[in-house]
Amino acid sequence: MTFTLAQKIVASHSVIPLGESEAAPGRIVNCRLDLVLANDITAPLAIKSFMLMGAKKVFDKNKIALVMDHFTPQKDIASAEQVLISRNFAKEQEIVNYFEGGDAGVEHALLPELGLVGPGDMVIGADSHTCTYGGIGAFATGMGSTDIAAGMALGESWFKIPESIRVSISGQLPAYMSGKDLILWVIGRLGVDGARYKALEFDGPIIEAMSVEGRLTMANMAIEAGAKAGLFAADQKTLEYCRAAKRKSDKEIHADPGALYEEQINLDVSGLEPLVACPHLPENIRPVSELKDLAVNQVIIGSCTNGRISDLREAAKILSHRKVKKGLRCIVLPATPGVYRAALKEGIIETLLEAECIVGPPSCGPCLGGHLGILGAGERALATTNRNFRGRMGSLESEVYLANPAVAAATAVAGVITHPAAL
Repeated sequence: MTFTLAQKIVASHSVIPLGESEAAPGRIVNCRLDLVLANDITAPLAIKSFMLMGAKKVFDKNKIALVMDHFTPQKDIASAEQVLISRNFAKEQEIVNYFEGGDAGVEHALLPELGLVGPGDMVIGADSHTCTYGGIGAFATGMGSTDIAAGMALGESWFKIPESIRVSISGQLPAYMSGKDLILWVIGRLGVDGARYKALEFDGPIIEAMSVEGRLTMANMAIEAGAKAGLFAADQKTLEYCRAAKRKSDKEIHADPGALYEEQINLDVSGLEPLVACPHLPENIRPVSELKDLAVNQVIIGSCTNGRISDLREAAKILSHRKVKKGLRCIVLPATPGVYRAALKEGIIETLLEAECIVGPPSCGPCLGGHLGILGAGERALATTNRNFRGRMGSLESEVYLANPAVAAATAVAGVITHPAAL
């Protein structure tokens, strides 16, 4: 039997060895875990469940990661209490990978950067965008806090081996298009539940040429199509990325030739243009040219989707020697301290400040309606984030549009949704 990437990784982690015929989609298996993740919102719930089930010690203090990223620095008493619970638990359990304050960043950008996840890993996290790690060949998925508590205690979790949808992308990628546009296209094609409990597997010449950071962006939003995981083969480019993160023993991982997929989707990107997801669903996509002259009040560049150094470079190219439109707020949040340092070294932060952007700390910020950029009634934002549900970034009467960093930067300059080429 030939295996998809999802089948291959799940079968390799099964507690009970699986024969070829036993690794078929739909089978329920218990798997060993390489990493269990939670953040300042979800960790306290998982810790409470951990205590209620009578657990005393985490299964491996090196394989738990707690990242205080959603409300950092803590914005109020409630968020401070959430972090306090997490901090005390990490200290009590001697958890090595606890991140708060100056070493914390947005979890799904931070952990790959630090080499805590890698090809072939099995990862669960109490955050839906845990699927990001599929960009480097890990089977990674979000779960509820009770399942996370069990994972922290046992080092195992159960999975149904998913069906896989293969998305092959070819053609000539137009200027100002990136992984964000490709995943928006896929979400528009499938809908927000079209890949429910399935794995999305991406390949093709465009994917092979794409940077690892672009792949991470695409994997991040697999959940926006309902997917259990978004997976990319771990190739030499992946291994170079992982070696830079001080990982040494990773190997390439590819789907087997002839693996069976539930559906095959082919996309030729030639002639396309950047896409924008309109309120109030990520599937509601339109070409940027159809939205020209739509005014916005705020632009957000950052998040676990598009807060990496390549994203900031792209935005800085557009913003260089230009100014943010008066009356518009352009908020830039580097995803990690490492990204912030690189942006400082390259002069990107200076460029952003000269353009009169607001540069904030590594944080999820306003993405989930947390802080550092909440919208009021009637306000409209264009963001490089991953969700635009009603009320996601503040008032139920606000609107959020999703786009890539180049479109976001051009929009910040023009004050209306703008194709970067128009500048």
